[in-house]
Amino acid sequence: MAIDLKNELNDKQYLAAAQLNGPLLIIAGAGSGKTRMITFRIAHMLDSGIHQSNILALTFTNKAAKEMAERVKTLTNKKLTNLTVSTFHAFGVKLLKESISNLGYKENFSIYDQTDKISAIKEAARELNISPDVLDIYEVSNLFSSIKTNREKWTDTNNSFKPLYDEYQEYLFNHNSVDFDDLIILPVKIFTKFPDILKGYQLKYQYIMVDEFQDTSLAQYKLIKQLAQENRNVCVVGDDDQSIYSWRGANYQNIINFETDFPELTEIKLEQNYRSTENILAAANSLISNNTNRKEKQLWTGIGHGKSIEIYYPENESREADFISEMIKSFHLKENLKYHDFGVLIRTNNLSTLIENSFLAENIPYKVSGGQSFFQRKEIKDIIAYLRILNNPDDDINFLRILNMPRRGLGKATLLKIREIAKEKDCSLHAAATELRWTGDSPLSDKIKSSLQEFIDLIAEYKEMLEEEDSNKTKIIKDLIETINYWGFLIIEHQKNEKLAKWKYKNISIFIELFEKWEKKPDNKGKDLGTYLNRITLMTRAEDEEGDNGQVNLMTIHASKGLEFEYVFLAGVEKNIIPHARSIEENPDNIEEERRLFYVAITRAKQKLFMTSCKTRKIRFEIVDTGPSPFLEEIPKELIKFHTPLEDVEGDEALDYFEQMKSKFN
Repeated sequence: MAIDLKNELNDKQYLAAAQLNGPLLIIAGAGSGKTRMITFRIAHMLDSGIHQSNILALTFTNKAAKEMAERVKTLTNKKLTNLTVSTFHAFGVKLLKESISNLGYKENFSIYDQTDKISAIKEAARELNISPDVLDIYEVSNLFSSIKTNREKWTDTNNSFKPLYDEYQEYLFNHNSVDFDDLIILPVKIFTKFPDILKGYQLKYQYIMVDEFQDTSLAQYKLIKQLAQENRNVCVVGDDDQSIYSWRGANYQNIINFETDFPELTEIKLEQNYRSTENILAAANSLISNNTNRKEKQLWTGIGHGKSIEIYYPENESREADFISEMIKSFHLKENLKYHDFGVLIRTNNLSTLIENSFLAENIPYKVSGGQSFFQRKEIKDIIAYLRILNNPDDDINFLRILNMPRRGLGKATLLKIREIAKEKDCSLHAAATELRWTGDSPLSDKIKSSLQEFIDLIAEYKEMLEEEDSNKTKIIKDLIETINYWGFLIIEHQKNEKLAKWKYKNISIFIELFEKWEKKPDNKGKDLGTYLNRITLMTRAEDEEGDNGQVNLMTIHASKGLEFEYVFLAGVEKNIIPHARSIEENPDNIEEERRLFYVAITRAKQKLFMTSCKTRKIRFEIVDTGPSPFLEEIPKELIKFHTPLEDVEGDEALDYFEQMKSKFN
């Protein structure tokens, strides 16, 4: 049955969903139902006879891509196994799997995350006889990312890092690896160097949709432009008022670039908001109107005025945290709101500590978004890499990770020889290394051959031990960690910070405890190592995609984008916090992005918005007087009321509370 667009969408959404051919720019205000419009538009494409394999929809998070795909499947009641709804980076992986061999890589390339990237830069530095300790490694990593994505050029100021950048690039290639920037940059490079490959993809993806277009980088825009320039059936959906990721390469100027490159485009604005009350929208509209470089729009809603926005001026950040906890507990009881209905937003992560402490003291369940998964920490990934090789020695990616970690003198030259044999014999790197050790005319020195033999014997010995029936796998893993002297490796890696080395080694102890608990479970008796490793993979993925689980959401404003909560608490609404002092020091023009960030925070609230602004705050062990954020002056006074703390509950109300508590805990 065909989708009834007219009855399902408002007038502007209908226009956006109905136009399928030619370039289309949709300016979608906060809470304007853009995901609904996009899914109906894709369903309408399918109804109109466009084959699912010819459609490409791109967005920024796995969660958004999964939700979009599921909603289209539900709408159409079809499985749609050939429809591509993907994040930019996942799409980049798909392209590279099909085409990376054109650049000289093997198809089973490894993707380096930030931790792996840092390690690779350190190794590249050592190859150039540069001590990693003299580098600000994170600054170097950011510079390399900016250079690779053309956000920065080589200049007299940074040119001294060029040899290290070239060595890092060579390291990636020799390890058959790419970093996250490469997932966009290399497809662009392939399309530029090999026009026939580009034509094939243009023929395949004749209809392209891009969600959150204001968050695209120049490189991502170039990829879209390359794919769309032939058919020109490209629809981009975004909101320049919600562009808050310039620090990671997002460029809201891409909206202007799109208008220039596709001058025949149609522009449609979605301004009806389905999320927030009139008071919240009036505050947001008033605030953002102070930005000069934006598309004019005025969000409106039919929901009604709603509750006033409240601001509270606590004495200090400790009182602020207690206030937030008290209010959440009160509304949880009085208004029967679930904990996941509350969002607590902060400008920077360091504002979370006292709020977390208060939540713990009050037994308020919460989750902090954006933290690193335990299993993604470098030291844990190192040990898991050893276990993956013991489970499957032919795993090239993890073989490369552990070959010289801890260092065994098996550097770039040895790796190149191993890779040559692997290519020649069409075998795994482990098999090639074994052959290289025993071949009569081995080009390796006796010292290197001895190190390589020790490494191969280590794998064989521990693999055999783990495969023995009823073996104590926990004990074997502990013994392995001691044998490779991982503690010594950490001490060398963090010479100037033994405290950090101890913390990392403690994490390994926690990992062993987790494994031991798993091994001791009666249900897991006799299960092999591979079962546990697969469990880790699935667990890590589940952590990335876990739901609310009845927890208060404590997160940075950046992490809150795309989300909505019944009640929002915006903490630390003070000068030097928002707008952030360092951001403005770096570039006074950043004031507009800081205002967009505040706008995003306000528009997360559905029913009620609280803001707190402390009178004093402890900064670097010193208590300083703070002042309200200047952005508060940009919100009309009639929309705000000053909060007076809750009075103690007495009499009948106290009895009512007691009855509610009894029913909750029954």
